[in-house]
Amino acid sequence: MDVIKFDENNPMTTFVPPHHRQAWKTLQALSRSSQPHLRDLLKDARRVDQFHASGAGITIDFTRQRISQEILDQLLVLANESGVMTQAQAMFRGEAINTTERRAVLHVALRGSHVPNPPWGAEISKQVAHELLRVCMFAEKVREGQLLGYEAEAITDVVNLGIGGSDLGPRMTTEALSHLTRDSFKNKVRVHYVSNVDAWSLYTTLAKLSPARTAFVVQSKTFTTQETMTLAASAKRWLLDAGCPPEKLHQHLIAVTAHPQISQAQGFSPEHTFGFWDWVGGRYSVWSAIGLPLAISIGAFAFQDMLLGARAMDEHFMSAPGEQNLPLLMALFGVWNRNFLGASTHNIAPYASPLGKFASFLQQMEMESNGKSMHVDGRAVDIDTAPVIWGGLGIDGQHAYFQLIHQGKHLVPMDFIGLRTERSPLPLAAEHHRVVLLNMQAQAQALALGRTPEETLQALRDSGMEEDEVQRLAPHRSYPGNVPSTTIWVDALTPRSMGALMALYEHKVFCQAAIWGIHAYDQWGVELGKKMAQDIEAAENAHKA
Repeated sequence: MDVIKFDENNPMTTFVPPHHRQAWKTLQALSRSSQPHLRDLLKDARRVDQFHASGAGITIDFTRQRISQEILDQLLVLANESGVMTQAQAMFRGEAINTTERRAVLHVALRGSHVPNPPWGAEISKQVAHELLRVCMFAEKVREGQLLGYEAEAITDVVNLGIGGSDLGPRMTTEALSHLTRDSFKNKVRVHYVSNVDAWSLYTTLAKLSPARTAFVVQSKTFTTQETMTLAASAKRWLLDAGCPPEKLHQHLIAVTAHPQISQAQGFSPEHTFGFWDWVGGRYSVWSAIGLPLAISIGAFAFQDMLLGARAMDEHFMSAPGEQNLPLLMALFGVWNRNFLGASTHNIAPYASPLGKFASFLQQMEMESNGKSMHVDGRAVDIDTAPVIWGGLGIDGQHAYFQLIHQGKHLVPMDFIGLRTERSPLPLAAEHHRVVLLNMQAQAQALALGRTPEETLQALRDSGMEEDEVQRLAPHRSYPGNVPSTTIWVDALTPRSMGALMALYEHKVFCQAAIWGIHAYDQWGVELGKKMAQDIEAAENAHKA
């Protein structure tokens, strides 16, 4: 079996590009042969039983993926030939799999500090448990009104200042689990998020807040991120202009960083400074102290429950056989759709309004991770890597861009995400939920089956339409179908299921990177933009001087 080995001393001899693997060649041949339409595949009653998998409270229905059992078997062989699980074990052991930065990748340790004999070592678990306890205790202190501002009034509003992973993860989960805040009689604090350095973004948030009762969580791994530090400077100025004495400014400032010495030099107190480690990637950091605003919003117990949900998915990923392994299966469907069916985009369609920002969260996770054009050995990639991830709430999308998916020229594979139960207090919530799921299932089926010209002709005639109109409209009202999709079922939106759902996609992204032979955990394209901004700023300053 060819395995990507993380040894930079002689990388050219330890890596075989994926398209040179036998399973890849077999899959390529299968994709070029005549494959049945989904409307024919779905006639097989056995498919419903065979093409489902469950784990960590989540079930995926992949009956509408354009695969046969033969194709699925070869995809699993490809994963084996690519050494996916060998690489996963290396990640869990804390090996420096992020070789371009010479770092381990251990977001899995952030939700596994309670695990006995962890593969990443007891010392890391000890550090994680210590900082998690600090975060949870501080979150409860804020929630209980014990954090006081410069006028000795309890803090009632917390504004998170951060961008990228310091915003998308906490913001998305805060919104997704906001029902916990509404149901809580204990929490007295509202959490707000500002990521955009545009002045109006900060102004419109602060305009409705009281400075004496507002605290700021400033999130930056390096504590030098230009956008975040610009926002932090304005936040300090807002507090000072409102009458906050300079010596009391620290009461309103909270830092989350991997470089506490820098934040403390800027006036953040050690008691208000929370740390994480260089092996925590930004887009995988919500499980760390970056999740502090989320813990403040939903409470420490719920935050820890979310970590347990992610941990359950970690355990499923590392133990489930390939044909039942949710992250691996989703990764393989993505590889089939991207590399063998030629799909350049992938749509995320949650059918639960609290998941409104989930697609944006996944955009960063997948496109920043797998938007790469170099193999791990430094050779140029000559296969397709990450597709464009996009989407939003499915119900809204149906009345907007779903038209392109139904009848446009792009093949757009779909992830439909549905909740089996809905816990809204609205009196007619059950009826609302029935309509939501009816639409989700109808869209998945319509995209899969489409409607043939013959079926359209018959449907229009059955409606009583005149024959000349039937003939005129039939081409416009036929649908090719054959759009592949996976339906992801979550029992209910809870902290635990939310954690499992996020970890499902994290591991899916990892598996695809392992198959494609690319680095999932660096983001040098992002770094280039930052460097360009610094260079332009330096040139402007030199010109002024």
